[in-house]
Amino acid sequence: MQNEELFEEIDNEQNVVQRYLGLSLKKFFILVFLVIAFGIYLGIILYGTNSVEVLLNLQDYETYLQNEVVRLKSENAELQREYFELKEISAQ
Repeated sequence: MQNEELFEEIDNEQNVVQRYLGLSLKKFFILVFLVIAFGIYLGIILYGTNSVEVLLNLQDYETYLQNEVVRLKSENAELQREYFELKEISAQ
């Protein structure tokens, strides 16, 4: 009988968080704060100014610029060849 009274007293003293999650109120709020802080951190990593999205865009832009360099080098070679042909014709 004494044990049952003790268990009932313990059950009455527990709040909702302790009853359902097994955590004290302080630990629950610390856990909630950590989850929110981690969510904000992930948001900054994924969508901030130093984000993964910006990195991927810069890598795409680098690829574009490398292709542009190759295109301009070939165009330059073609124009130089044309220039020297015209220079040779005008020298004759």
